[in-house]
Order: sequence, then structure tokens, then C-alpha cells
Amino acid sequence: MEFSHVPVLFDEVMEGLNIRDGLTYVDGTLGGGGHSSGICERLNGSGLLIGIDKDQDALDAASKRLEEYSCEKRFVHSNYSDIKLVLNEQGIEKIDGALLDLGVSSFQLDNPERGFSYMHDAKLDMRMNEEDSLTAEGVVNDYSKAELTRIIKDYGEERWAARIAEFIDKERKNKRITSTFELVDIIKAAMPAAARREGPHPAKRTFQAIRIEVNDELGHLRRAVDDFVDVLAPGGRLAIITFHSLEDRIVKESFAKRLNPCTCPPELPMCVCGKVADIKKVTNKPSVADAKELERNPRSRSAKLRIIEKK
Repeated sequence: MEFSHVPVLFDEVMEGLNIRDGLTYVDGTLGGGGHSSGICERLNGSGLLIGIDKDQDALDAASKRLEEYSCEKRFVHSNYSDIKLVLNEQGIEKIDGALLDLGVSSFQLDNPERGFSYMHDAKLDMRMNEEDSLTAEGVVNDYSKAELTRIIKDYGEERWAARIAEFIDKERKNKRITSTFELVDIIKAAMPAAARREGPHPAKRTFQAIRIEVNDELGHLRRAVDDFVDVLAPGGRLAIITFHSLEDRIVKESFAKRLNPCTCPPELPMCVCGKVADIKKVTNKPSVADAKELERNPRSRSAKLRIIEKK
């Protein structure tokens, strides 16, 4: 398959990053290079793009896609949450802008071999970095029933989490669950008929939950937001695109702590801790896809873009 990922909120990201010639930008979730192509185009042959991705297929595809641009490009096989280590290894102290697009790429979703999709029968995998040891099969078969319930409830926001975990636990006692369609059938059996007819695909929330657990997506995001803000040069901007409420809440709360860092008790008449904000909002409210983009790319429906600038 060709590695592709339609970049969501492309125009909003390009405008929000305020890209300038000769400066350094990081795409922490390089994917197929859709957003990065826009960054490179606006660098006009000068400046540096650092593209980070934990999926080697993404790095290979993006490096080919970006060959036509003459700015300097460096591709790093790593996780965006290791941004400080990556920059240290590159000999760079500060950057002038960064993007994190937290969506799963179309290639990963649509490639049956990767096991991300409930629409294709495949081995239960879901690893974004194929060098990682934990797979969806490991989560489904080796986690306790209580752990499965917690993950499906917290990460999938699935109301039938306990029942789905119970049905998984019952089935895996007979044989190991190894394919996506096996898991889909178990989820469907666990959910009442009325619930299966309502809303999205019955397996959507459970698959999301398992994918988040396999890749520790929320853990990486929590660690990354402050680190990215730390490495921004004055005037540098950080743009983050989220796709569900769990991610957006982490980003919103992390930004809020930097915007309001005072730790003084509320009863004090004035601040004595001396902590002041080191960022400012570029977007007061998150940007979302307009009607044209929704028609062109339905996967942009849940996307939210938040941007801050380092003081």
C-alpha cells in the first residue's frame, strides 16, 4: 500500500505556525509528510525540518515525498515524546515551531496487516512502532478482566466495557483471540441489539481503547506537551491536533497550567510565588474542520487544533 494520510486542518496549521524562512521546525508525527510538505514549501529552500515518527514506513514514505523541497530535512525514527533527546542528538537547543497531529494515519487504518481496523480481518497488532513488544493480542489475551474493563471504559469511553471484558475473558479461556474479526464478533455478542444499532460501529470504541493502550498514546502526550513548550524559542509556536476528548483534555489542561502557573493559595490577595505564564494562546477556541473539509475528508470530523506561542 502507498503510505497516505490526508492532512487535516492543513490551512489552519500553516497559518497558525507562522512559518518563516531560515528557521527550524519539527513535525513530531510525520506520517506521510502531508503537513511537512506545507512547512517545506513555506521555508522557500532555507531553514530546517525535523520529521519524527515511530513508524519506519512513515519515515520512508515521507522522505520520498519531501525530496522535491530544497530546505534541509532530517528524519528521525523515534517517538515525539522524546523531543528533548532528539534535539540533543541533533545538536539543536531551540526550535521555532512544532506540530503534533495525533491522528492515526490512513495507511495504518486501511492496511489490514497492521490490525488497527475493525473493518478488515487481520492479526491483532495495532503497534505504531513495529519494534515494540506489546500488541493488541497481548492486551486482549493477557490483561486481567479488571484491567480490560478499565481500559475499554477509560480509553474507549464505552458504556458496555464491563460486559465486553466479561465476554472476552470467557472466550479466551477456550482459545487465544488472535484476529480482529474474532474480537469484533465478541464485542457484538456482548452488546445489546439496540446498542449495536445506535451510533458508530459497535467495535469502534473498544478498538480505540486497545490501540491507545498498546501505544501508550496518552502517556506519551502527557510527557510531550511541556517538553515541546520548553524547547520553543521566543515567538515559536506549538500546534497540536487531537481526535478525541481524552487527548484534547490533556492538551487543554497542560496549556492551562503554563498559562496560569501561579501556585499561591486563592485566599492570598496577590501572587507571591513569582511564577508567570511563558506562553500565550494563538487560538482562543480550538479550530475545527469546515463543511468543505468534512466532505473531502470525513476523518477530520473530530479533529481539534490548539496553538500556543512561547513568550
